[in-house]
Amino acid sequence: MARVEAMHNLCLLSLMILLLQGWSQRVEFLPGFQGPLPFELETGYIGVDKSEDVQLFYYFVKSQGNAKEDPLLLWLTGGPGCSALSGLLYEIGPLHFKAVEYNGSLPTLILNPYSWTQVASIIFVDSPVGTGFSYARNQLASLSGDFRQIEQLDQFLRKWLIDHTEFLSNPVYVGGDSYSGMPLPPLVQRILNGNEEGSKPSVNLKGYLLGNAATDYTFDGNSQVPFAHGMGLISDELFESLRRTCGGEYVIIDPSNADCMKHMQEFNKVTSGLNTAQILEPLCNFAFPKPIEISFRRRRSLYAKSGDFADPDPSIPIGCRTYAYLLSKYWVNDKSVRKALHIREGSIGEWTRCNYGLTYTYEVFSAIKYHLYLGKKGYRSLIYSGDHDMLVPFVGTQAWIRSLNFSIVDDWQPWHIEGQVAGYTRSYSNQMTYATVKGGGHTAPEYKQAECFAMFKRWISREPL
Repeated sequence: MARVEAMHNLCLLSLMILLLQGWSQRVEFLPGFQGPLPFELETGYIGVDKSEDVQLFYYFVKSQGNAKEDPLLLWLTGGPGCSALSGLLYEIGPLHFKAVEYNGSLPTLILNPYSWTQVASIIFVDSPVGTGFSYARNQLASLSGDFRQIEQLDQFLRKWLIDHTEFLSNPVYVGGDSYSGMPLPPLVQRILNGNEEGSKPSVNLKGYLLGNAATDYTFDGNSQVPFAHGMGLISDELFESLRRTCGGEYVIIDPSNADCMKHMQEFNKVTSGLNTAQILEPLCNFAFPKPIEISFRRRRSLYAKSGDFADPDPSIPIGCRTYAYLLSKYWVNDKSVRKALHIREGSIGEWTRCNYGLTYTYEVFSAIKYHLYLGKKGYRSLIYSGDHDMLVPFVGTQAWIRSLNFSIVDDWQPWHIEGQVAGYTRSYSNQMTYATVKGGGHTAPEYKQAECFAMFKRWISREPL
């Protein structure tokens, strides 16, 4: 009897250790994709915080090249509150949805020939808590913010490496886009500081990359007016009136400055019909189709001004790029898909691509000082801009990079793919490479897949763009 009880206790202890260390399983088949997956996909949960009441879900795709030596990339999606599945299925992962009209059957998945997993292993993590399949075990644990997310992601990465010791020696990079530009640089600094303070395991950190990343509310917000003028979206007269009356400050406007307020209203009216995520593409029907006039500083999310990234209205036309966002909702909420992804039953209700109902505290209003710190430490960085994005225009990104005052190593020049100009690039003495992606939108790899893959492959291999 005592022996049976001892065995029972041992089993319980083993289960507790498994839950504390993490929980992951291989995914060999996915509903909607024909045949076995031609790459290694793993999904799992890792508990963070002392009580592990926050369970962060992730998708891990092992490099299809040389996984033993290729870099390991931790990828963050913006929002905050947008699922890692956005990066996996719409941007840099090995699968995409086939863009056909939904007929009630499961959406079809096809291979992405420009997946970044050809040259790197990538962890796509649902962060902060409440995003995608990540969940909290109690109400208190559901509270999040920039610094809490940073702390939890540092724990996540180190615990993941404990569970995957074969990647301890691989070079590690942290990447992301959009709102990730705020928490990501301080996260990289926290990982670096943890290494120096003796946190285990040590992360073989080499650098970071960011696309169309929110970085500083003043630089980013004030760049929209000159961007619109440069792109021919507003008249010379309106631009001159804005510049004269607002003095270059278009975000935080003195309420007594009636002329500036008037011209900004005209600016918002003139640009209200644009798809600000990619100004050349149509503005399609979304759940919130009308622009919300709200200052850059006070947005609940980066996208709240235009609704460009809200969940789409089911009436959205098939010809719109964003129709694929609707397909993800149908696909992920299918029971067979959740089973294949090894989702814990009862952990969340309906999955949404972007959860804007998070209880989230915005604490980082400028990431510039973190870029400056990491640059002085000599960490590599790639900052890129889809040059047709009006949410975080390249104008503002170039301005904050100049403010770092690092000397130019290789001056402004075109970079090419298949003999054609794919964008322009410049490199700096702090090992920062800046690049534009010609014709790219807010999530550049979604719009220019071949170009962005070439850019990433060259940079991660330490080759000139």
